Amino acid sequence: MRIFNFLLAVMFLLFAFLQLNDPDPVVWILIYGSMAVYCILAMYEFYSRKFMLAWIVLLVAYSIIYVDGVVEWARSGNKAALFDEIAKMEYWYIEEAREFLGILICISVLIFYWFRSSPKVKSQH
Repeated sequence: MRIFNFLLAVMFLLFAFLQLNDPDPVVWILIYGSMAVYCILAMYEFYSRKFMLAWIVLLVAYSIIYVDGVVEWARSGNKAALFDEIAKMEYWYIEEAREFLGILICISVLIFYWFRSSPKVKSQH
């Protein structure tokens, strides 16, 4: 499990590094950087359920501003545009859909850790 947590930490650090050329790098470096720190803490089975719950609530609340972009992308005929660098400049919703997916990845990892840290799971080790 430590290797998995380490790989997640490296992934989030890479995500944070890739945000250096983003229009709002500070927000995303903080989001991905804090996720990397949390993955490192999880390597040592340190799970703060209060932190996880607070972070999940904050991320869900923050993701609401991107819903319009996700809906617009879902309605578009070209779903592959999400991975096209040129499309990012042509369509306003591509960047919003990407950022929503980034938040979804963070929330998914936190939910995974939430279940991993439950008293039932810990008692089975």
